[in-house]
Amino acid sequence: MNSDTREAVGAPFSPAAMEHARVMTWQAVDRIAAAIRPGMRESEANAQGKAILQQMGMDRIWHPILIRFGENTLRTFKERSESDPVLGENDIFFVDLGVVWDRHEGDAGATFVTGDDPDMQRCAQAAKIVFDEVEHHWRSTGCSGAALYDYAAQRAQAHGWRLNVDIKGHRVSDFPHAIYKAGNLADFDQAPAAGLWILEIQIAHPTRAFGAFYEDLLA
Repeated sequence: MNSDTREAVGAPFSPAAMEHARVMTWQAVDRIAAAIRPGMRESEANAQGKAILQQMGMDRIWHPILIRFGENTLRTFKERSESDPVLGENDIFFVDLGVVWDRHEGDAGATFVTGDDPDMQRCAQAAKIVFDEVEHHWRSTGCSGAALYDYAAQRAQAHGWRLNVDIKGHRVSDFPHAIYKAGNLADFDQAPAAGLWILEIQIAHPTRAFGAFYEDLLA
């Protein structure tokens, strides 16, 4: 493991437990997304998401559940949603979860579409495509976290989307990772180690008022 203190972990840390948290969080993302239906309000989806996590036996939520509908898919994690929109028959939404399982932090997010709007479908797919390209770049080059986000901006533009440069990725570990004050992945000047960093990709449609989000552990 990199000796940089920004990649410090606690005594309970286990790579296997991190992978378990990752798997469980993705299962939760899929279950929550499958339960979201047109006609539901954003606030109702968030409440339902919390109930599903409780049913799945989570330890706790380490960052608030974030489910965004429609134009709110353009907003960053720290920005409040505009009003409480109702999901339409042809609409877009994303699910972003930060959940502790067996004392380790899972963090995953993906975008989903209702109906058959082709721009929304392409946007949701593109967030995952850009993520995959950046992850491959990380594996093949060993570049810094900062260089990864430069590459992400290039790839988003190449596919016809705008990367939200205010979304920069972050650390995870045994709970709570925040005590290590690691900063953002996009500001990390070394090659990020596997199993410790979340790569976040948020893109926006160039002319319409929606975007897409995808995040996962660099593992």
